[in-house]
Amino acid sequence: MHSNDAQMLVLTVLAEGPLHGYAINAAIEELTGRKLGPGSLYGALSRLEARELIRPSDGASDARHRTMCITDAGRASLRAELEQMARVSQAGLRALGPA
Repeated sequence: MHSNDAQMLVLTVLAEGPLHGYAINAAIEELTGRKLGPGSLYGALSRLEARELIRPSDGASDARHRTMCITDAGRASLRAELEQMARVSQAGLRALGPA
């Protein structure tokens, strides 16, 4: 899985509400049928936090089990990416024709 894919999955599950790392990965597994490896998950979390697309939830004090939430910038980024993916998907399905 590419790092951008992991980031998109993290933003998608955090759009539902704040979660900690294990719960993020469980939600991703429920959504996709696969878990992210620790490097992919925690790398995505670090990159998203550095870009200020996610942040620790209010009251999250334990650094090992930080609960993260999506920011307004993260929601805007997720929406833009999903809209672009929808356009590409629709174009691809049109090109393939009827099933």
